[in-house]
Amino acid sequence: MPEITIPRTGAHLRRLFEILLANPEGLQAREALKQLAASVQLTPYEAGLYESTGTPRFEKIVRFATIDCVKAGWLVKNKGIWSVTHAGQQAYKDFFDPEAFYREAIRLYREWRVGAPTKPQVEGLEEFDSAESAKAEASITYERADEQAWDEIETHLRAMPPYEMQDLVAGLLKGLGYHIAWVSPPGKDGGIDIIAHTDPLGTQPPRIKVQVKGGNQKIDLPTLNSFLAVVDSGDVGLYVSVGGFTKDAEDTARKQTGRKVTLINAERLVELWIEAYPKLDQKSRQRLPLSPIYFLTPED
Repeated sequence: MPEITIPRTGAHLRRLFEILLANPEGLQAREALKQLAASVQLTPYEAGLYESTGTPRFEKIVRFATIDCVKAGWLVKNKGIWSVTHAGQQAYKDFFDPEAFYREAIRLYREWRVGAPTKPQVEGLEEFDSAESAKAEASITYERADEQAWDEIETHLRAMPPYEMQDLVAGLLKGLGYHIAWVSPPGKDGGIDIIAHTDPLGTQPPRIKVQVKGGNQKIDLPTLNSFLAVVDSGDVGLYVSVGGFTKDAEDTARKQTGRKVTLINAERLVELWIEAYPKLDQKSRQRLPLSPIYFLTPED
């Protein structure tokens, strides 16, 4: 009897979805897998390691299965964060039986693979053909590398001292072509950390007012409103928060009409940093030094 079966893996997937559904904004992959492993009784086979790579079997089994869920449109993976889509929530409700749940994900994956020959569904996942397994291996390797890279970048940003973070954002704006008029020195800043302009003399509107927050804390609506109070009608407000923003804060920023405000979380900050990287000065680059590493991209 195969050590990895569709019913058994389906049970793991449904439990994974249960964990993720309890975290609507998503959960880090490593934390989701940790909670999953702690909530099920692993078989001796699942608890072991793959001898060739030293990879925990349970983690690899689950990651392999989530590929089907992603292609089925049930699961989203972004920067190491896993979250269930509306379609995934519906599938969780519609397919209570673990085997049926996973078989439907497999069916949708094969449907997604336009032109791929339809194969009978097998009982043991180890019986998948070598080409399909190789693609899954490449996808998992890429996924882990992406998660590790993002985790290291995010940890670096969260640990950065406040005034170092201010300088990083000022350097970024300069690299994007803006002119830095003022960066707050240590002490009270009146709710503004950076003032920038679109021209060297600051004679052309708009004036850009920036607030910068590091750490893990999400910016809530009252905190955002305090910033908006110092953004005049002719200004543009930028709020940079490594910890992100609450939904109320995001909704309020989106609905602003009289005052323009843009929220920048850690992910967007890094995207802008990569975009501006060739134009950053050496001192700025040293605050968040990045190097590209190229992988053969898995099949999309």
